[in-house]
Amino acid sequence: MSQDPYAVLGVAKDAAQDQIRKAYRALAKKYHPDLNPGDAAAADRFKEIAAAYDLLSDPEKRGRFDRGEIDASGAERPQQRYYRDFAEGDGGAYQSSAGYEDFGDVSDLFADLMRRRGRGGPAGAGLKMRGQDDLYHLEVDFLEAVLGAKKRITLPDGQDLDVTIPEGMADGQTLRLRGKGQPGYGGGPPGDALIQVSVRPHPQFQRRDDDILIELPITLDEAILGAKVQVPTLTGRVSVTVPKGADSGKVLRLRGKGVKRAHGHGDQLVTLRVVLPSTVDPELEAFMKEWRKTHAYEVRGAGGVR
Repeated sequence: MSQDPYAVLGVAKDAAQDQIRKAYRALAKKYHPDLNPGDAAAADRFKEIAAAYDLLSDPEKRGRFDRGEIDASGAERPQQRYYRDFAEGDGGAYQSSAGYEDFGDVSDLFADLMRRRGRGGPAGAGLKMRGQDDLYHLEVDFLEAVLGAKKRITLPDGQDLDVTIPEGMADGQTLRLRGKGQPGYGGGPPGDALIQVSVRPHPQFQRRDDDILIELPITLDEAILGAKVQVPTLTGRVSVTVPKGADSGKVLRLRGKGVKRAHGHGDQLVTLRVVLPSTVDPELEAFMKEWRKTHAYEVRGAGGVR
């Protein structure tokens, strides 16, 4: 990626991380290859967006880019050097592309040097360049992301690449596999494989930072009288106590049942939802009519809205 990553994402250079994340998600949804089948331009744009986010979402890499230590692709930016520096190097061979930036893309420069070498011109064999990074997209299930998993992707050349999804992986994050990209030039190091991970939604669980959210239906009698009920968690069902008089919207916190983080785990937040019987039988209806005569209470306030 040769463009300014800030320009690619359309954010200011002093943008906060949440602004960068928001801009990335909006662009990724617009240009994702799955939503633009057969559109090569959209696929290329998506690669640029993912590479820009990979750099700017990492505080260390973002800082190094802002200081000019690495370029937009994450490669080390060579320091300015002069002829004497090269002449006094080991063997006098050129091992840097510094000083050639004004001649266009470095890959074009390398190709030109190789053409000259083939014509018997000045040797360019000493030029070392890092290989390009390859970008891949991998969809994983919700539980695979939060609990960790082993996945396998097939590269364009047919070779299989095993990928470890670390526990707690979030939607939109990118894995970097060192040395699994394109080979380098002139003995230079290979590039990396960048694997952007998309997490499929789960029918019950939602994630908010390191917490897991779930809505739990309870019956009318469980809400009034209290009860012991089973609640699904990431690692299996557990028993929780519904307190007497529980209302819809009440949240029960299951500590340590969330996503793994640097120290410990997040929590699971269980939101109760009271569900009435599908059919109100005559006995319940008669009971409520008598109960209302002496126990009516206000829930909407004097103005009709609480």
